[in-house]
Amino acid sequence: MSDSASNSQAPGRPTRSGGRAARTAMRAAPLAEAKRPIRAGLSGGTYRPLSDAEVARIHDTALTALEEVGLSEAPASGIAHMTRAGAILGDDGRLRFPRALVEDMLAKAARDITLHGRDPKYDLSLSGTKVHYGTAGAAVHVVDVDGRNYRDSTLADLHDAARLVQHLDNLHFLQRPMVARDILDNREMDYNTLYACCSGTMKHIGTSFTEPDFVPDCLELLHHIAGDEATWRARPFVSNSNCFVVPPMKFATESCEVMEACIAGGMPVLLLSAGQAGATAPAPIAGAIVQAVAECLAGVVYVNSIAPGHPAIFGTWPFVSDLRTGAMSGGSGEQALLTAGCAQMHQFYGLPGGAAAGIADAKLPDMQAGWEQMCSNVMAGLSGLNMVYESAGMHASLLGFCLESLVLGDDLLGQAMRCVRGIEVTDDTLGLETMRSVCLGGPGHYLGSDQTLGVMETEYVYPEVADRTSPKEWVEKDKPDLIREAIARKESLLARPTPATFDPMKDAEIRKRFNIYL
Repeated sequence: MSDSASNSQAPGRPTRSGGRAARTAMRAAPLAEAKRPIRAGLSGGTYRPLSDAEVARIHDTALTALEEVGLSEAPASGIAHMTRAGAILGDDGRLRFPRALVEDMLAKAARDITLHGRDPKYDLSLSGTKVHYGTAGAAVHVVDVDGRNYRDSTLADLHDAARLVQHLDNLHFLQRPMVARDILDNREMDYNTLYACCSGTMKHIGTSFTEPDFVPDCLELLHHIAGDEATWRARPFVSNSNCFVVPPMKFATESCEVMEACIAGGMPVLLLSAGQAGATAPAPIAGAIVQAVAECLAGVVYVNSIAPGHPAIFGTWPFVSDLRTGAMSGGSGEQALLTAGCAQMHQFYGLPGGAAAGIADAKLPDMQAGWEQMCSNVMAGLSGLNMVYESAGMHASLLGFCLESLVLGDDLLGQAMRCVRGIEVTDDTLGLETMRSVCLGGPGHYLGSDQTLGVMETEYVYPEVADRTSPKEWVEKDKPDLIREAIARKESLLARPTPATFDPMKDAEIRKRFNIYL
């Protein structure tokens, strides 16, 4: 059928060229947040690798481990808090946890918590199966994609990562992804890390502290940034990533003291158990989940024996070993399963949870990195994990961080989050009326239909860097290379100002009190 015949039978219906023009105009106009195809906090939970009976067995085994094995090396302050709540200190120095105590503390634990951004539009609601992707880690190297080399990570690199996260829509929070190795004094490193992150992004930030004595300085800096202590406590925009255990089944004494100081300072905590299956956790996937759950349940008792209802994230982060070598294999299918199984346990307890995904064993942002990052990120999202940590930028099994990979990860996570959103089946989306109008006297295609135009920005996600051109167009564009495009976008984003920059008076006040390196 000719275009003129089509137009005469369907007045006002755009032709193919008109449809293209309309699509271009529509994409140029920003969408309201509620109409965007993907956004922070979409609900997953459609993928469940464990049956209900298996979840119950893991829970029961974890409780038995807490009763019979317990944990060692708690600080004196922690022993006092937990034994007062009902834990039992044995002659062997191990704390054991009766089932009734764990259940009582679970009843007191915070649910449906909000992790605040400095700007409320970045607040993260951690309830149910709402999914959020972000960074994390303690990489000691930065990947130089131009030279294909690794170099020491610096404070400036960390600041650049924060600035990039601010501009990357599919990264919903920034947990410190690398260590500022150019600052040798640990106290100064801790508060400079905060400064670099907070001056880079308004999104929620996670960080860790080296020693409990350093926490007061860092809290003072946060009070300066917030305006005063009361404002900070009302909306704490930084959480403490706390490795409170050293698997298997030992408390990390100094980290526990850090955690106590953070709780006193009004800071949310991430209870992070990071055993490695086959090394510091049982090799079977189910056993690694059991140990991580047991350790984090001990953390729930610890936190709620100090401050009932204090916001804490159930951070089961078991990693995987390549059993041939003992090396970590964070990009494996086993890692993806571990993370998804942990998400089910968070939901079983009704607690906000986080785990690791998106780790690449690959040293560069290549095809291996792509499949490794996508596999675990998609499975984490489909399982409904609240906080997907380490989801972008991480290479060499967490030893290296790549800014270009962070930019590419924004595209990758957009596609992962589209999978999380799933398929909406309604009378409108089934499309029967559109089929009638197109096929019965219509143009014979859907390119310019009202329905196509109506969903092209609200249901479809488009990459910023990835190339979807034909081979002919690709040649005409001088054969663009993915890494070159990622470098260009990185540089473009870093050239843009960030709203997180402190006003000059506040910055001068901070620098007068603290030795800021940036």
